[in-house]
Amino acid sequence: MPENSIIEAANTGCKEAVCIDTKRIYDSCVSKDCLENLRASFSAEDQEIIDAAQTVKCKSCEVAAVSIDVEEVAFNRGYYSADITFYFALGFDTYSAPCTAPQRITGYTAFTKKCILFGSDGDVKVFVSNPVSDELECPVSPQYTNPACKVQTVDPIVLNSKTLPASSTTIPVITSFPSIIFPGEVAPEIAEDGEKAVLATLGLFSIIQMERDVQLLIPAYDYCIPERECRCDNQTPCEAFREIDFPVEEFFPIERSAAPDCCESDDN
Repeated sequence: MPENSIIEAANTGCKEAVCIDTKRIYDSCVSKDCLENLRASFSAEDQEIIDAAQTVKCKSCEVAAVSIDVEEVAFNRGYYSADITFYFALGFDTYSAPCTAPQRITGYTAFTKKCILFGSDGDVKVFVSNPVSDELECPVSPQYTNPACKVQTVDPIVLNSKTLPASSTTIPVITSFPSIIFPGEVAPEIAEDGEKAVLATLGLFSIIQMERDVQLLIPAYDYCIPERECRCDNQTPCEAFREIDFPVEEFFPIERSAAPDCCESDDN
């Protein structure tokens, strides 16, 4: 460890300077995408329900899976392109007639985007030992030093949805989805044709980061020893309930003066 780093650490009040192996964010971007007219794909059974329905409303949307592919950009050293595909699960309420109870079905759609971020250089191969390889006397496969792309997102906002005759749109039906979005189930057979098509418009927020493993020298003040004692007493359900504060805000809605202004400009 460099001597000047130890002296500097002592002068700032920390206990010592330590070297850690962690991920460093070399580049990142914030993305706000309006995804217009994404065609929803349904199973053959659910497509029949869509065709027979008088009204179809999109009530919810969640990010079911994300696929990320990172490749080096030619003639632009240190930069990488990230092809990101979002897979969405859409919840629809279908009404066969007015004033009837809705039937909930699930549709699926996808959106692909590409971005180019700086990920720095690295040509070394990393080998990490593990107990399994040691027991089997198997060579450890290298971990290449291409940067890793990390995507953070929240479930999209459903902005609009509409139903129209399938013959009036040229947007193709997506028939292939990863099995990970069907946990514990067999992937349904997607209907490639139907009388009606459902299009949804979504608002998607995401943060995309390009990370790489690095070694950093940081100041260490002390070990992280928890200060709060674990509660292991066996309370009865009623005793635990009595310690919960009464949810006043659930019974008395906030006044308009206390609510945030939804129309307030970002410039104010």
